[in-house]
Amino acid sequence: MNIFLQLVANGLMLGGLFAIISIGLTLIFGIVKVVNFAHGEFLMAGMYLTWIITVGLGLHPYVTVLAVAPFLFVLGAMTQRFLIQPLLLARDDHVQIFATVGLSTALINLALLIFGADIANTPASGLRAPVQIGPVRILEGQVYIFIAAVLLVIGLQLFLSRTQTGRAIRAVAQNRAAAQLMGINVDRIYVLSFGIGAACVGLAASLVAPLYPVSSTIGTYFVLTAFVVVVLGGLGSIVGAFVGAMIIGLIDSMAGFYIGSDLREAVVFGVFLVILILKPSGLFGTRVSLSHIS
Repeated sequence: MNIFLQLVANGLMLGGLFAIISIGLTLIFGIVKVVNFAHGEFLMAGMYLTWIITVGLGLHPYVTVLAVAPFLFVLGAMTQRFLIQPLLLARDDHVQIFATVGLSTALINLALLIFGADIANTPASGLRAPVQIGPVRILEGQVYIFIAAVLLVIGLQLFLSRTQTGRAIRAVAQNRAAAQLMGINVDRIYVLSFGIGAACVGLAASLVAPLYPVSSTIGTYFVLTAFVVVVLGGLGSIVGAFVGAMIIGLIDSMAGFYIGSDLREAVVFGVFLVILILKPSGLFGTRVSLSHIS
């Protein structure tokens, strides 16, 4: 029983990690309707910035979120304003996808040019120390990531449902033309939404950096699972991304122990395909979305 509880705890902590990385991705898609294939590279940029500030100034990694999140917000806003926005009127939606793929490649090569192929390790500051919770042991940093993921979901839900800007964002997500007729500056909402989604990745970067070494390809490692999470939960659903992340985390943990670490990714993607065959819109794709938050 203790082994099973440990696996469940590991799965939930892993799910929290996937969730905090995926929320920004699903937020951007839910509003701008663009799949950001450079999402992983935004995470990589944030992790490198966390490493630079932590090593250079001797600060705790979590303090760096005060610089990393605004930096990613600006990067995301500029990406939307100068790269995505000019392409929104293109007849072929694939042009926008190709643009973010090109940005992804450019950021990877820029990181290689600046930092080289070496791996950078952000000081853990005690965040890799094990914490005993009943019969299970988990890393202190994983606990903070899980708590942050829960708070981020709640905070975004409240922001989108209780604030005037949030209601404007929901209106644009539901019907761009109708929102425009009501006097909402749609282009500004798109820029703001992309920036917020990227800032969420900045929060994730500061939390993840002390636990994982950063390299130019670290984004690819995380973003593949992030895409599975957001599609499984329902594209555009913040709550769905969180639930999907928990499911993927538990499957990954259980499969790694009972089936084998070599096959756990095959099991994750297999279960993912089965769920999509049974419910193509994802778990929350039709019932919970940015435009239907009550």
